[in-house]
Amino acid sequence: MDTLDRFSINNIRKEYLKFFNSKGHLTEQSFSLIPKNDKSLLLIGAGMAPLKKYFTGAETPPSKRMATCQKCVRTGDIDNVGITARHLTFFEMLGNFSFGDYFKEEAITWAWELLTDVLKIDKNRLWVTVYEDDDEAADMWHNNVGIPRERIVKLGKDDNFWELEVGPSGPCSEIYYDTGADRGCGSPDCKPGCDCNRFIEIWNLVFTQFDKDEQGVYHPLPNPNIDTGMGLERVASVLQGKPTVFDVVPLISIINKVEEISAVKYGVDNKKDTAMKIICDHSRAATFMIGDGIIPSNEGRGYVLRRLIRRAIRQGKSLGIQNDFLTKTVKVVINEWKEAYPTLGEKESYILKVVQLEEEKFKTTIDQGLELLMKEIDSMKETDKKVFDGMVAFRLYDTYGFPSELTEEILNENGFKFDKKEFVAIMDEHRQMAREAREKTGSSGWKDEEFSLDTPKTVFTGYTKLSDNSEVVAIVVDGEQVNTIVEGQSGIIILDKTPFYAESGGQTGDTGKLTAECMEAVVTDTKKFKKNIFLHQTNIVKGSVSVGDKVFAEINVDQRKNTAKNHTCTHLLHKVLKEMLGEHVNQAGSYVSKDRLRFDYTHFEQVDQQTLKEIERRVNEAILADYQVSTNVLNIDEARKSGATALFDEKYEEMVRVVSIGDFSKELCGGTHIDETSKIGMFKIISEGSIASGVRRIEAITGRAAIEYLSELDKLIDELCLSMKSTKEELAIKVNTLKKEAKEKEKEIHKLSNEILKKNIGQLLDQFEEINGIKLFALKFKDKDANSLREIADKIKDKNESCAIILASDMGDKVLFVSSVTKDLTDKGIHAGNMVKEAAKTAGGGGGGRPDFAQAGGKNPEKIDEALEAVKEQLLIKFNI
Repeated sequence: MDTLDRFSINNIRKEYLKFFNSKGHLTEQSFSLIPKNDKSLLLIGAGMAPLKKYFTGAETPPSKRMATCQKCVRTGDIDNVGITARHLTFFEMLGNFSFGDYFKEEAITWAWELLTDVLKIDKNRLWVTVYEDDDEAADMWHNNVGIPRERIVKLGKDDNFWELEVGPSGPCSEIYYDTGADRGCGSPDCKPGCDCNRFIEIWNLVFTQFDKDEQGVYHPLPNPNIDTGMGLERVASVLQGKPTVFDVVPLISIINKVEEISAVKYGVDNKKDTAMKIICDHSRAATFMIGDGIIPSNEGRGYVLRRLIRRAIRQGKSLGIQNDFLTKTVKVVINEWKEAYPTLGEKESYILKVVQLEEEKFKTTIDQGLELLMKEIDSMKETDKKVFDGMVAFRLYDTYGFPSELTEEILNENGFKFDKKEFVAIMDEHRQMAREAREKTGSSGWKDEEFSLDTPKTVFTGYTKLSDNSEVVAIVVDGEQVNTIVEGQSGIIILDKTPFYAESGGQTGDTGKLTAECMEAVVTDTKKFKKNIFLHQTNIVKGSVSVGDKVFAEINVDQRKNTAKNHTCTHLLHKVLKEMLGEHVNQAGSYVSKDRLRFDYTHFEQVDQQTLKEIERRVNEAILADYQVSTNVLNIDEARKSGATALFDEKYEEMVRVVSIGDFSKELCGGTHIDETSKIGMFKIISEGSIASGVRRIEAITGRAAIEYLSELDKLIDELCLSMKSTKEELAIKVNTLKKEAKEKEKEIHKLSNEILKKNIGQLLDQFEEINGIKLFALKFKDKDANSLREIADKIKDKNESCAIILASDMGDKVLFVSSVTKDLTDKGIHAGNMVKEAAKTAGGGGGGRPDFAQAGGKNPEKIDEALEAVKEQLLIKFNI
C-alpha cells in the first residue's frame, strides 16, 4: 500500500474509529446533516452537535464513551473557501466524546498517541495551544506527553474557548502541525495564533464544563465532559504532504473533473484555481445535503443548498463552462464517498436529478440576472455611486433567483458595497405582507397566550369511545375563567376526560354535544392547550353548566367516521407516493377533515397526469384490498425498529402510537382511523401542484364525497353532450374539432388585422414627437394584445433607422405596454426596459426587459395618457431638456 492509499480519507477514518474503539468507545456512523429535535440549529456544523443532549444530561447516551466521523456543513466562512488552504463548507469531523467519564488527561494522552504512534506524524512538528487560564492542560502537555514549554501557546477566549450559540461549552486545547518556515510569514515569533498559513490546526480538544443558555449564562455541568474534533480533510493534507485540503485524495478527483469539463488547467492561474476549489467544495456539500433529504428552496436549509449550487454554477461560468456540468462533479463525489456513505450510491439517481433540475432552473434566469446586475454596476461606475440598492438586489432575488450573498459577492469583486439593511427590510416587508394575507381569514382565538389555565391533563378516551361521562373542570368566557356559563353564551369548556379528538397532526377537531339534566350545549370545535388540555368550543343552547357538573359528552359520529376515512387514506397515499416517486418523499404537512384531505410532500418536480392516475389507482387498490387497521402503543425505539415511518422534524414522546394498515403501511400517528380500508369506499385526487420549492400538495376526497364529485362530473358531461349534440364517446372529438376551427379563425382574424395594419401604418409613421433629435412614437390602441403591439413596433422600426417606441393598449380592465428602441439609441443609453417600467408604474403595474425591447402591464387604463407623458418626461430629463 503506497503512502496516498495508506493515508487516504477512507483509511484515516477507519484508523481513527478503530483506535477509539480499542479505548472502550462506542463508534457510530455519522448522524444526518439535518438536526433532530433541535430547533436551535439549521444544519449540523460540529461533531458534538447531534450529541448535545447527552452533554446536558437531557438524554442518556448509549455509552459514556463515543466516537464518530460526522458530516458537517458550515457557511460562516464561505468567502474563504477556495482562497485559504483549509476552509470548506462541507467537511468530515472525527470526534471522540466522554459523557462524565474520562477528562483532560485521557483526552490529551490519547490524542498524542493516535497522532504520533498510529498516524506517525513527526512529534517535532506538533504544537499545542491552551486557554490562557488553563494551567492544568498546559502542565499535562508538558509533563505527561513531553511537549517543550516553548511549543505550548496560551491564547484568549476568542481562540481557545469553544461554544455554540446555546449549549455545551468550555476551554479547549488545539493541536497544530508546523508545515515549515518556508510557508510562514518570516517572523521569528511566528507560532500558532499567527495569521499566516504556516501552522495548520488539526485537532481541537474541548473540555466541556458548562452549558450556555440563551441569555449567555454559563452553568456548570454536573460532570465535566470531553468533546474533540479533528478535521478529516486537514489531517489528510498533513499526512499526504499536500499544500491544501483540495489537493488531497480524493478531493483532487473533483477538481480533475472540473479541469476536464472546462479545459482549464489547475495550478496555473490563482483566480481560476479558486473557482475550481469552490466548485469542488460546493459539489460535495450539495451531494451530502441532498442525500440527507434537503431540497433546494428559498427558506432555511433549502436556501443554503440553493445558494451553494448557484454559487458553483456561477464559478463554472467564470471558467467558460456554458453547458450544464454540476451533475458530472456530483457523480464524482458519489463514486468517491459511497464506500463510507452507502446511501449516496443508493440515492444516486435522485441526487443527480435534484441537481440537474436546480441547474436547469437557474440557467433560465442567470444570464438575465447577470445582465441586469452588470448594467447596474456599469451605471454605478458612470454616476460614481458606491452602494448598490437593496430594491434591485431584491428584484434579482425574487425574479431571477439570485441569492443576495451572490449579488454581494459580485459587487465586492467590482469594488462596490451592498445596502444589506435595505434588502433585509424589503424582504421582511414582503414576508409580513404574506403573513398578513394568510391571517386575513381570522385569528384562531386559541393561542396559548390569550388566557392561562391550571387544570390537570385531559384524559382522551376517544380512541375506544364515541361518548363518555365527564366532569367540567374549568370554563373560559372571553379569555377569563368563570364558574358558570348560561344559555345563549359561548365559551370554552374543559373536561376531566373526553371522547372529543382535539385538532392536531393535521386532523381537525371533533364536534358534537354535551348534555346534562336541563342542559344542552353544542361543541363546534375541539383544540389543544399546552399540548395536553382539551378545549371544547361550546354554545349553550339550553340551561346552564358550572365547574364541577357532570355531563355526557357525545361526538358527531358521522363527522368522526368521515374524518377517519380521510386520515387513513393519507397513510395509504404516503406509502404509494414513496413507491411511485421514491423514498425521498416525506410528509411535509397535512389537513384532514370530514370533507376532504390535503397531503403535502417533498418532491422536486411536477408529477405528470399519467403518474397521478397510477397513484390514484394504487390507493384505490389498497382500499379494495380491505386491509385491517390496527394500533399499538410502543416505546419510540421499538416503534422505529419495527419499520414505522416517523415525521422527521416531529418530536415524539417516549411511548408512541403505531398505526398499521395490514402489511401495507406502518406509521407513528396520534390520529383517529377506521378499522378496515374497504370502509373508505373510494379515493379521488382533485388537484396536485407545487406550494413551495421542493414541496408539492395533493388534495383529494373519499367515500360519499368522491361519489358525489363523480356524479357532478357525469352531470356536467351530460349537459355538454346536450349542448354539443354529441354522445359521451364522441364528445372529445367534437371539442377538438371546435378548438381546431377556432384556431383557424384566430389565424384568419390575425391575418386581416395585419392587412388593416399595413394599410394604416403610413398614418402611424407620422405620429411621432421629436425630442433632442430623437423620434419618439408614443401611441395608444384599443384591444391590441402584446403580439399585435410587438408587430406594430417592428413595422415602425422597419421604416425608421433611428427611433424609440412606447405603445399602450387599453384592454378594458387592464393596460398593456410594449417598448422598442433601435440599436443606435440603446448605445446612447436609451433603455426600452426603463421606458416601459416608467409607463407601467404610472398605470399601477410593473415590468421591464432588455434595452432594445420590453413589455409590461398596468391596472389602470384610464392613466394611459399620463403614462405616455411620463415616458416623454423621462427622456426630457435624460437629455436635460
